[in-house]
Amino acid sequence: MEAFANVVNTINGWVWGPWLLVLLFGTHLYLTVRTGFIQKKLGLGIKLSVTKDANGEGDVSQFAALTTALASTIGTGNIIGVGTAVALGGPGAVLWMWLTGVFGIATKYAESLIAVKYRVKNEKGAMLGGAMFALERGLKNKKAGRVLGILFALFAALAAFGIGDMTQSNAVSGLWETTFSIPTWVTGLVLMIFVGAVIIGGLKWISKVCEVMIPFMSVIYVLGCITILVINARYIGPAISVILAAAFNTRAVGGGLAGFGIMAAARFGIARGLFSNESGMGSAPIVASAAKTANPVRQALVSMTGTFWDTVIICLMTGLVIVTFEVAPNGSSNFSNGGTLVHEAFGSIPYIGTIILTFGLFFFAFSTILGWSYYGERGAEYLVGTKIIVPYRVLYTVVVFVGATIPLNLVWNIADTLNGLMILPNIVAVLLLSGVIAAETKKYGNLEHIDDVDTDPVPLLEEVRKSRG
Repeated sequence: MEAFANVVNTINGWVWGPWLLVLLFGTHLYLTVRTGFIQKKLGLGIKLSVTKDANGEGDVSQFAALTTALASTIGTGNIIGVGTAVALGGPGAVLWMWLTGVFGIATKYAESLIAVKYRVKNEKGAMLGGAMFALERGLKNKKAGRVLGILFALFAALAAFGIGDMTQSNAVSGLWETTFSIPTWVTGLVLMIFVGAVIIGGLKWISKVCEVMIPFMSVIYVLGCITILVINARYIGPAISVILAAAFNTRAVGGGLAGFGIMAAARFGIARGLFSNESGMGSAPIVASAAKTANPVRQALVSMTGTFWDTVIICLMTGLVIVTFEVAPNGSSNFSNGGTLVHEAFGSIPYIGTIILTFGLFFFAFSTILGWSYYGERGAEYLVGTKIIVPYRVLYTVVVFVGATIPLNLVWNIADTLNGLMILPNIVAVLLLSGVIAAETKKYGNLEHIDDVDTDPVPLLEEVRKSRG
């Protein structure tokens, strides 16, 4: 196991080298400019997310698509992931994570737009989409598009077991063992049973659960964060100063909060930011393509709000909670462990702090597992066809138990590696199709045209398969 862990760590270090950080963050910046700073339409996106689209064609409502996507992003990445980023990259990682969210809004918008524009309809009338279809149908070089589509689908099908499955059950089982002394295998078994009971019903069952669970648990978690920040209000200013200073520290000096350099802060801040909001990964657009929407821009605006809620708000609050707790006199004695950082910070709320964290993480992780089961399943279906759906669901459910019982560092490294591999074909799609994204934004992006119906027919999957030759 140790030899395997070393290999995974080496591969992960290469995948998440400076080149990928520059590519990912650079894409966020480029698309922000290309879309005319689409972040300024965030308010419209929030309004549309709770407005029913009577003219839309699709399988689930825009709000259901958003909450399912949020279910996949609001999870351990917002809690344990932030703690891990601070533990490995220092408090400066909080700023890099936040910036990844602010500019990642444009990338989430762009990837969701092309997912809806190039979606297809299967023989049962269900909508299918994502980077694999955008690459195959959107690129001029059809062979290259098909190859990249296959790679994306393969990475998505595999990544689901890491980011959406093992890391979630692992984080929950570890916290429940620490808090209630419940063996990890017991937590893994309970999660496995719950997950299997829901994903058997496919997207409609998953979206119904997420519509109820995500808004409720998000409010409870945010209230918990606000409570801690009120308790440590006098340390918020010093914490922000530490975060800003550490984010641009050019070399690792000293120890404790100052012992990290800018590369560590950027690497773990951006990596964990991506793990949390998934902007640039191409995952959320898979469910966005199933939404009932009049045109691609309308759903893209709704989808981009997910990154705002996930990272700009919730991850930032978690980061501030951790760092304010660290600079306070009663700060954590175990700065090297991300899970411990979060656990001790929430423990500062008398009586209910650890309960909020423990149950919040359980339900967040549960919903993330559900959302990613759909992403992975769609990737597998693209590669093999509908015959893979049932075996994939069974295997995915079993891996929930496996993830709950193996070392956390190995799980996170596997997830990070697979996330990075998913990014590459998806970034190719949004960059090469940026002209289409800009044109669609110009066509539908104004208030007077936001409800216009896209008259281009959605092709049948069978037609797309025949065109492959």
